[in-house]
Formats: sequence, C-alpha cells, structure tokens
Amino acid sequence: MRDVYFDYGATTPPRPEVVEAMLPYLKEQFGNPLSLHRYGEAPREAVEEAREKVAQLIGARSNEIYFTASGSEANNMAVKGIGLMNQKRGKHLVVSAVEHLSVINAAQTMEKLGFEVTKVPVDKHGVVDPADVEKALRDDTTLVSIMHANSEIGSIQPVGEIAQVVKERSKAYFHTDAVATAGNLPVDVKELGVNLLSLAGNQFYGPKGAGALYIKRGTRIMPLIDGGVQEAGRRAGTENVPAIAGLGVAAELATADMEERRAQLVPLRDRLIGRITSEIDRIYLTGHPTQRLPGHVSVVVEYIEGEAMLLLLSMQGVAASSGSTCTSRALKASHVLTALDIEPGLANGSLLLTLGRDSSVEDVDYFMEVFPPIVDRLRQMSPLYKEA
Repeated sequence: MRDVYFDYGATTPPRPEVVEAMLPYLKEQFGNPLSLHRYGEAPREAVEEAREKVAQLIGARSNEIYFTASGSEANNMAVKGIGLMNQKRGKHLVVSAVEHLSVINAAQTMEKLGFEVTKVPVDKHGVVDPADVEKALRDDTTLVSIMHANSEIGSIQPVGEIAQVVKERSKAYFHTDAVATAGNLPVDVKELGVNLLSLAGNQFYGPKGAGALYIKRGTRIMPLIDGGVQEAGRRAGTENVPAIAGLGVAAELATADMEERRAQLVPLRDRLIGRITSEIDRIYLTGHPTQRLPGHVSVVVEYIEGEAMLLLLSMQGVAASSGSTCTSRALKASHVLTALDIEPGLANGSLLLTLGRDSSVEDVDYFMEVFPPIVDRLRQMSPLYKEA
C-alpha cells in the first residue's frame, strides 16, 4: 500500500525551513514584540521581516500587511470591518454565490445588523461574469468581495476585470479572498486592482495559525478586536511570533519556486483529470476545465456518497477530501456545487483531490489503481445504480 496525500487544499505540510525559522521564537527568543527591553528586540524584528516578505509575495508595501490568525479571520475583518466603518455611506454588500463560508457567513451576520447583501451568480464552471457584478452595484454599495479562486472547484475568477468594473462604476471597496492562490500563483495587488486581499500561510507550506490581510493605504476599516496597539491598532492581541516568522519564510520560498511548482503540478493535474474522467463512467469534472488551480482536481461521482469514497480511499492509504474542508462535515450539499446547478444527490458524491510539491506520477497512477474498484464496490451497493 502506498501513502498518498491528495489533500493539500486542506493544509500543506510546513517546509523544513519554515519549522526551523519558528523554533527560536518558541524557545530563547520568547519575548513580546512590544516590550522595550532586549527580550522584545528579536521578536519585533522577526515580525517586521515577515511583514516585508509577505508584502513582496503579493506586490504590496510592508505597512499594508496586517497579520491575522487565519484566512477566515482576514475575510471576516474585510467584510465586517469595511461594512461597519462605512455604513454611514451605505449598507449594501456584494459577494459571489461561491465564496468561502468565512465570507458568506460574515455577510449573513451583516444582514442581521441591517445590511443588504446581493449574491452574484456563477456560470456552470463556477465563474463570475463581471457584467453581473456591475448589475449588482448600487449607490450605497460599500464592499464587493469576489474570491480569486475557489478551493472547492478550482476555478480562477477574473478578479482584475471585476475590480476594474467596481472602480469605474462605484465608490465601493473591492476585496478578494486569495487564500487558494497567494503563494501558489502570481498575485500582485496592484495588477489586480484590489483594496483588500486575504491569504493564509498553511496554503503555501507555512504554519497553521498565520494569515494576513492586505489593506491598501487609505482604506477605512474598523478593527474587529479591541485592545492594544498591535498591527497599527487594527488587530489587537500579542502577535503569534513563531507562526508569523514561519509565514514570512514560507512567503519568501513561495516567491522563489512558485513557477517551478506550477510547472510540476499542471501536468500531474491534467494526467489525473484525463484518466479519472475517461476510465470511470458517470463521473464529471466540476469547475473550469483549464482556468483552475495548478494541482486541483474536483469531480462528482454519480450514485455514490463522498464520505464513503473517502473512508475506502483512506483504507488504501490515500488522503482526499469531499468538497471544502470547512463544509465536508456539514452533511448537506455544498453551496458551491448548488450554485453550479448540480443536483443535490450528485453533489453529495463530490471528490476533491489536491496535489502538492511532493506529489508524483506514481501517486496519480496508484490512485487510479485503487479508485475504480472502490467506485465499483460502492455502486454495487447502491439501489439507485442498480435501477439505472
């Protein structure tokens, strides 16, 4: 049996250099970055060095980077912080129907506070039409949030075009959730034309518990956490120095080898998509066929539930997922697949395979050795399949 990790979309393993960079701040350099004595010097320098490296990853200024504990926190900070700070100007927000739950649920919370939210639809590939965003804009729109790429179906959104529409047609701020792309694809905040951008270190071989929100200079946003003066007063709480230091190194490494990783992953992705859709019947690719994340394969399998596939794959040494990790335990059809007009019964048979820097041709071929018998076994147990 082979050990195959095809769940890089859930989290990536921190690189050895990242772990090594974190260790001093877990031991001898334990001081608080705000302390004025010598114990605060090295931690303070580590935080600012990491801020610079994260800024370089996305083409920002270092003083536009604010550290958070996760991509979800960064998304909440953007949606709620912009909405609350600018509510005198308007209380209308625009999001897409396929946003991560940290955006969808944050928008729902804002509705409970008296805001109006417009959800923009997507096409059959899960892609937003900039024209639909333009139609959704109003005089009282203060924020538009459209993700850069969807972690569940892999589709990359035309964020640059959408941001241009928002800029030309409104005074709203534009936020993009780039958790799935930052560190994996070239991301430049100036080229994209965004005011805010969220990222998370564990998506590009950094530590869990370390994320960041880019806030363009001049953007008015309300802090979600009240307290001290950390992060220029926009995010109170003693900084998680080890995780931030690791995030900085991960960003530096990602900047250096991003194209190499992409060149490795795209052929593996296409090999897996080609085999899985040609060698197994009644299985359908979800998301855009070409404009998708480099190591991303997502399908729905007819007459089978995703959880059963995952358990049997795990018994064969393959780690995979069924939809977003944040929703896979919800026991209901994914809102992303529902937005693509995929019937709930079929959506429950979703399988997500995300490849990473340690994935190989042998891993792909091993998966295709063990997966068809699993599909056949589960279908033989399905009364719906027998009827069909």
